[in-house]
Amino acid sequence: MNGKSSEHPANDGQHRQALTFVLGGEQYGVDILRVREIRAWQAPRPLPNLPDFVSGVMDFRGGAVPVVDLRKRFRLPDATTDRETVIIVVSVQVSDTEAVMGIVVDRVADVVDIPDAAIQPPPPLGHRLDTRFMSGMIRHNDRMIVLVDLDQLLNPDGFAEVFAAAAAQGGEHEPD
Repeated sequence: MNGKSSEHPANDGQHRQALTFVLGGEQYGVDILRVREIRAWQAPRPLPNLPDFVSGVMDFRGGAVPVVDLRKRFRLPDATTDRETVIIVVSVQVSDTEAVMGIVVDRVADVVDIPDAAIQPPPPLGHRLDTRFMSGMIRHNDRMIVLVDLDQLLNPDGFAEVFAAAAAQGGEHEPD
């Protein structure tokens, strides 16, 4: 990681907001400006030959979008879905255009205001632990929140077949 993130530009004394969510008992956050919608859990339509962390596709404003199970993406143990399980619909950068994807999380926690100065870089954990999905960390209400870099986490280079399968199911999806 080069220390810069598409989600968190250089520290300029400003504030940003993050939608925080819980996954496996830990809190994570994503840039609120990337969040399109929060939906109650509804099982995505499964498709063949997708990576194991892609649950399938769901309808979003007339198009089919891939749904990523973050527990599987982060290699966490499976959990049963319940009434708090949601799909957060987010936008990601695909080359020079925007794509929409859903991410399954255990539950939404809060929207937090984050001063840029409070964002710490991911810890130097060596080459054995993958921190490329982390854009930073913050301490909020005595909890550590990992800020997720959606463009890295949902890296479209590895999702070409996912977008192709989603397009085949619901037609081409135009970014909103």
